[in-house]
Amino acid sequence: MELITPSWASYLVAWLATVALLLLSRRIRRQKLNLPPGPRPWPIIGNLNLIGPLPHRSLHKLSQKYGPLLHLKFGSFPVVVGSSVEMAKAMLKTYDVQFVGRPKIAAGKYTTYNYSDITWSPYGPYWRQARKMCLMELFSAKRLESLEYIRVEEMKLLLKGLFASAGKPVFLKNHLSDVSLNVISRMVLGKKYTEKDEQNEIVTPQEFKEMLDELFLLNGVLDIGDSIPWLGFLDLQGYRKRMKALAKKFDRFLEHVLDEHNARRKGVENYVARDMVDVLLQLAEDPNLDVKLERHGVKAFTQDLIAGGTESSAVTVEWAISELLKKPGLFAKATEELDRVIGRDRWVEEKDITDLPFIYAIVKETMRLHPVAPMLVPRMTREDVKVAGYDIPKGTRALVSVWAVGRDPELWENPNEFCPERFIGKSIDVKGHDFELLPFGAGRRMCPGYSLGLKVIQSNLANLLHGFAWKLPGNMTERDLNMEEIFGLSTPKKFPLEAVVEPRLAPHLYAM
Repeated sequence: MELITPSWASYLVAWLATVALLLLSRRIRRQKLNLPPGPRPWPIIGNLNLIGPLPHRSLHKLSQKYGPLLHLKFGSFPVVVGSSVEMAKAMLKTYDVQFVGRPKIAAGKYTTYNYSDITWSPYGPYWRQARKMCLMELFSAKRLESLEYIRVEEMKLLLKGLFASAGKPVFLKNHLSDVSLNVISRMVLGKKYTEKDEQNEIVTPQEFKEMLDELFLLNGVLDIGDSIPWLGFLDLQGYRKRMKALAKKFDRFLEHVLDEHNARRKGVENYVARDMVDVLLQLAEDPNLDVKLERHGVKAFTQDLIAGGTESSAVTVEWAISELLKKPGLFAKATEELDRVIGRDRWVEEKDITDLPFIYAIVKETMRLHPVAPMLVPRMTREDVKVAGYDIPKGTRALVSVWAVGRDPELWENPNEFCPERFIGKSIDVKGHDFELLPFGAGRRMCPGYSLGLKVIQSNLANLLHGFAWKLPGNMTERDLNMEEIFGLSTPKKFPLEAVVEPRLAPHLYAM
């Protein structure tokens, strides 16, 4: 019996020749391309050996050597990194439609119902519909205004809790996480699912916080399988196992949330939506949607709203207080403005923020030095594009280093120094139009919930500064304050801030 007949042998030779020609033509084409500068990649791993535990810092160092548009290989995939205001503008505005894709990575597959959320879903009809729902329904100015009472109530509970701990060291992040999670739980889910409920406890408050921390970490890690796909099944770092376990926990919780909401809506004519899950469920029943919103899509969006609404505000406010503690003189400027504009007989309201330019300057400066997503969420080119004279082929993964832009000495004087005054009298904003400062991104993929995040950050920070004097515990000095960070999709402090608060206002204002 012949193992390979002449006809099959000829087919095999032809197939091998075709593959060889394709590889050769691909190599020749790449040699003709004018790619951006970058280090020479190693076989198999590419340039992964140059990326340390804090990738945004590693890439910043490489950009200082090779320039503001950097070309790398992460395993099998080409990557470009924009590290200047010009490159950020090119990738997020001028060529936004070319860079609007998303790479298909493990985190999107396993933790967001197979790329069903707004963050990781590919560009197309589903994503466009999702973004429209966010802007027109979930985060409209009218809806956010109607839910302001929730933000006020939870902020007052935060202040009351800190007042009860006056004179004793507190871990600020714990209080900030509580208020952020409570605000977003009530706005999105309709109640505080994180409160202890012995009769119907799906997840404990501590477990829920840990789930969110894990979600942000795993959505920002550099998984080897994402760069070298044929190694993915080995799960060398154990990330994929953690992603799958986390997905099961979230799905159990979200199924419970949807079941409760459907039970409440059942049989009620002209039901009026009480929260954002109600809105999503109503949209899922809308026959006029371009793309039907399935149950897994509702769960994916709900998870997106919870995660996005908690992390950014808590992380940013903690960094702001930490930076102010290193420069106590800035507290005096902030409290002078607050006492002059607000007085000492009431708390700061959201409508007051426009009259507090120094408080807003502190927020901007914090976002410049400590952007929540230092590389934004990775993008991918949908077609060949030429940027700054360089060729960037279709399928290239793209990162915009807002962290590097925020430290560009050509843009900022003393860029590593915390100096809110640099924003006084300047019109630079964080809403995606000024490419020097892009904490929420820009263009089509800009964070759709930035307006809510900004409201919570500004009002919480203003009231924390208005209501309390802050100092470091014991004999600790400004030099002892550790400012290291942890890298994930966000960059929180590595060591949570511990501080002592003393009330500044009359006692009756804290008795809410």
